[in-house]
Amino acid sequence: MTAMIMPSSSMTLRDAARSGFWKNSLAASLAVGLHAIVLALLLHGWSLEKPPVEQPAVLRTQLVMLPPAPQPQAPEPVAAPTPEPVAEAPIQPVKPAIDPQIQAQKLEQAVLARKRVEDKKRELQAEQQRQRQETEKRTHDLEQQRQAQEQAQRAEQSRLAAERARQQAAQVAADSRQYLPLSKEAPDYPQRALDKNIEGDCTVEYTVNPQGRIENPKVLDGCHPLFMRPSLAAANTFRYQPRIVDGHAVAVPAVRNTFHYRIK
Repeated sequence: MTAMIMPSSSMTLRDAARSGFWKNSLAASLAVGLHAIVLALLLHGWSLEKPPVEQPAVLRTQLVMLPPAPQPQAPEPVAAPTPEPVAEAPIQPVKPAIDPQIQAQKLEQAVLARKRVEDKKRELQAEQQRQRQETEKRTHDLEQQRQAQEQAQRAEQSRLAAERARQQAAQVAADSRQYLPLSKEAPDYPQRALDKNIEGDCTVEYTVNPQGRIENPKVLDGCHPLFMRPSLAAANTFRYQPRIVDGHAVAVPAVRNTFHYRIK
């Protein structure tokens, strides 16, 4: 049994449509690929311009006529220059390699030398300090000796001044005791002393003014009370010659006079 299949019109149209789609898509893909290649070439520096054609090198020649060369003359003999002595460069000695042990010894010696220098420096500073202290102590001692001498001199001067003042006072007192009045009256013997048979001495001290009169009479110790009043009354009657010193009358202090009371 034989069957014959007739192609259907719908199937034919579907196949034709499928074949047309694939053709169109293939063309579009090729176009896109070409554009991508051209874009890549442009990005990498490809140009559509033709490279310039190099011009061929041209060699030009020119004929030049030269004058005839002059005949060379025989050169005159020239004395050969005396060669100058060349100084030889000094030969530098080759430095031997430094032994680490020798270098360590040198470093140790340098440290010891520096330490000795520092020790000497400290000793020198200590010696200077000691000398300065001795100088200050000596200066202090001399200053104390000078002050002691000055104090001794002042004390001696004060003693001498006091001695002179004492001697002058003693001399004045002696002179005053020897300073005798020009006129005087004897005191009255107290009746009560006569009745009791009392005898004694009474010393009165006073100052003679520039006019020769008595001032500030006073009775010294050792006078009996019965003889005080008549002794002061008698002293007030004394008159002295004014003492003249350097042409001027002066007062004479500490003049004394002793009254002797005796019953005869």
